[in-house]
Amino acid sequence: MIPRAIEPLVAEVASGYPVVVITGPRQAGKTTLARQGFAHLPYVSLEDPLEQSAFDADPRAWLARYPDGAVLDEIQRVPELPRWLQGIVDSDQRFGRWILTGSQQYQVMDRITQSLAGRVARLELMPFSYAELKGVGRAAKDVREVIWRGGYPPVHSRPVDPARWFSDYIATYIERDVRSLAAIRDLTRFAAFVRLCATRSGQILNLASMASDLGIDAKTARGWLSVLVAGYIVHLLPPHHSNLGKRIVKHPKLYLLDTGLACRLLGITEASHLSTHPAWGSLVETWIVTEAIKARRARGFAADNLFYWRSHDGLEVDLVVEHGQALHPIEIKATQSPRPRDLDAIEKFSALAPLRVKKGTLVHLGQETATLLGHRLVPWANIDTLDVWNSPSF
Repeated sequence: MIPRAIEPLVAEVASGYPVVVITGPRQAGKTTLARQGFAHLPYVSLEDPLEQSAFDADPRAWLARYPDGAVLDEIQRVPELPRWLQGIVDSDQRFGRWILTGSQQYQVMDRITQSLAGRVARLELMPFSYAELKGVGRAAKDVREVIWRGGYPPVHSRPVDPARWFSDYIATYIERDVRSLAAIRDLTRFAAFVRLCATRSGQILNLASMASDLGIDAKTARGWLSVLVAGYIVHLLPPHHSNLGKRIVKHPKLYLLDTGLACRLLGITEASHLSTHPAWGSLVETWIVTEAIKARRARGFAADNLFYWRSHDGLEVDLVVEHGQALHPIEIKATQSPRPRDLDAIEKFSALAPLRVKKGTLVHLGQETATLLGHRLVPWANIDTLDVWNSPSF
């Protein structure tokens, strides 16, 4: 097993809460993390219809089979479980006793917060980060290969073709998980919506345009988007909310949470095709932004201090990291030769609040670590060393 950055945090919260719930996308490694971290507890997969039936028949008797707790996998399959677990936890509050996993964040957490508020710690496990792969020598040396493969564990731990694995993953997600999340009857059109999201990764969300492209209404598009967010397929990055001059843009930017999945949805079947693909710049930006999201969640936090900023004349800072009153701008360029003009957006953003905005960072595809106009130039292969991501307050 490739060590996960979140492992120390999982052990820490298990020593202070009776219930730990680990959510994240399917195939991100939740089961492996829970089973290896809590090998002393019995493991139960609630994907098993027999277990579901046994629970439905007599929830109290089913839970009594595990007097010392258990690892309960994919709890969204048994929606009533948290309600029955509440009484057991209240009568025996031993810490680290119940480890729950689930693949659908809103469906899982809605039940958890209703029944187990104050008794549960919630963590989110994402696919492998570049830092995790690099730490064990499993990260590719070519940025195209890194982006094309993405971070899902099976792509790195099995002898499988990434393009084939992602094709199966997409089919399974649409045919199985979507049906359990929402009453989507037109799966063909929904599949087209998922692919459309891939073409818009790194762009400001325009649901009206997306709905028009597919011949659906905006309400339907909004509902489908919420399904993708709930399933950890899509992330919406908000504009910065502080009044730096005035808030110009109100809409979030849409990002797929895994570039390997995005590549397959875009029909990119080989890493060598990437650098000449029209979406190359957007995929590079998507990769860096999702690495920031992974770093944040590995520390047990939501990605709620990550933003973007756009001026009225179209200048855009790709990523703004907020630490208290400090703002750290990060620009992402798919170039090996950064130029002063690549820092125009950071310079303008800095001028709006010079006391709050710290020196910026420009992540590029070259190999040079340097300073330009007082801002740092960081090669893509060194993003795991960024101070702003490794700060305890990040």
